[in-house]
Amino acid sequence: MQFSTFVSDIAPALKQAGAIHFGVERECLRCDKAGMIAQTDHPTALGATLTHPLITTDYSEALLELITPPLDTAEGLLDSLERIHRYVSQNLTEGETLWPASMPCKLDGPNSIRIAEYGPSNIGQMKHIYRRGLETRYGRTMQSIAGLHFNFSLSDEFWSSYLAVAGSTLAPPPRVAAENGSQSNDDMLRSEAYFGLIRNFRRWSWLLMYLFGASPVVDKSFLQNQSHKLTDLGNDNFGLRWATSLRMGDIGYKNNAQDSLNICFNHLDSYTQTLYNATHTPYARYQAIGMKKDGEYLQLNTHILQIENEYYSSVRPKRVTRSGEKPTAALRRGGVEYIEVRCLDINPFLPLGVDPEQVSFMELFLITCLFAKSPYISIEDCNHIDSNFASVVNAGRLPGLELSIPGDDGYENVSLNLWGHAILDAMQETAELIAGDVAGRRAEDYSRAIGMARRRLDDAALTPSARVLEQLENKRFIDWGLELALQHQTELHAQRCDAEDRQRFAEAARQSIEDAAAIAAADEVDFDTFLESYMSDQPVSG
Repeated sequence: MQFSTFVSDIAPALKQAGAIHFGVERECLRCDKAGMIAQTDHPTALGATLTHPLITTDYSEALLELITPPLDTAEGLLDSLERIHRYVSQNLTEGETLWPASMPCKLDGPNSIRIAEYGPSNIGQMKHIYRRGLETRYGRTMQSIAGLHFNFSLSDEFWSSYLAVAGSTLAPPPRVAAENGSQSNDDMLRSEAYFGLIRNFRRWSWLLMYLFGASPVVDKSFLQNQSHKLTDLGNDNFGLRWATSLRMGDIGYKNNAQDSLNICFNHLDSYTQTLYNATHTPYARYQAIGMKKDGEYLQLNTHILQIENEYYSSVRPKRVTRSGEKPTAALRRGGVEYIEVRCLDINPFLPLGVDPEQVSFMELFLITCLFAKSPYISIEDCNHIDSNFASVVNAGRLPGLELSIPGDDGYENVSLNLWGHAILDAMQETAELIAGDVAGRRAEDYSRAIGMARRRLDDAALTPSARVLEQLENKRFIDWGLELALQHQTELHAQRCDAEDRQRFAEAARQSIEDAAAIAAADEVDFDTFLESYMSDQPVSG
């Protein structure tokens, strides 16, 4: 791979404090003392899931989502995540704990996965019905899987330096009229740069699956009434011998209705237009199901996507939305504000699901994706990218595995090990350009992260997926997961939340409950009218 010619000129801007911001969203199921998915309501002490800024739920009432604010050092990020974990763990319903793995704890059929509730407000009902739509379309079981999301952004000061040096090399498409104004030229150029990062991320994200994939096994209760190609490993465990991440494979987030979308992230305008079309195009199978049954909503609509968030991808361009604003409208209004990485498994061996080495690695990986040249992706390129990703997800630790890489005369095969080390070489070059104590990004942190990755590339037994399989050789997945859950709980309970944290989290919970009630009280129309207005792209008044 080649770096863009201007990289050495703009790299110093990343040495400044606050140039890079990271946030983490860690999902985890609540389970009972038998390792069964929790059937209880979201704990009141954790606030209202509709409005709490740090603690909410994903699909299931039992699937917590713990959210850090954006922070500019790995130490600050993990400290914030640990404080949230400690408070949550110490305020769960008696007898419950946090499940440590991406693949779920024991399930007692689909109905044991309670759909999350968000209160009586119109927006709360919409969030619940959207999840009913996911059940209608894909079943509940898939929605019990947990992941780790990284949010990555660069400061306005960095982008000013970047565009001053590199802006002339970016060729944005013709200006797209925004729904609430127009993007500035700098906004469009910044979006082009972020999309270049995304394209390289997609080319190389197979490496993340190899290094950090941690879900090669699932309990048999997850597979009830499902067709699959997994191997019976004994002890009620099913998996694939060389797999890294079942979560990102065929039994995880898979949606055949989306196969025709062909989103390859070349431009913001084509990306937003494709998603807009998918949320406005009827899909025959969903039409046959219908929106309602016996007066109850089954789904928000019968389109390919109910809303844009239904599009499953390993990475998303994002912008913070205004009240009532759709994600694509926000992107068209102001361009890309940050990147959300969605393909990472939870590391079950860690109480927080992630450690400093992985945070440093992700930071360096994403900056390298920005620095490297990033040609547009063709349909053929998309097919090879998807094939590489699937190969590593299903058999990434297979000795001698080869992937396809662009060559001088079309695509050619290359060993996973050789290509992986080439990416790490580029990351080492990035580290030498941006490491600096001023911003808290120390050369030794990057060196440790790259060293960890090289060791895992050269010895697959060191990868999380291999460690999981080794520990499950004579043990049930559920028993193993529960042991880890209790170990992590003990660690999180060893130190009580300090008085300041207890007060801060209690106040956030109280405020979120108050805010959710205020939203419900402010609704001016019934839900049917609200939904019709939202889906018609008209201003939504509640």
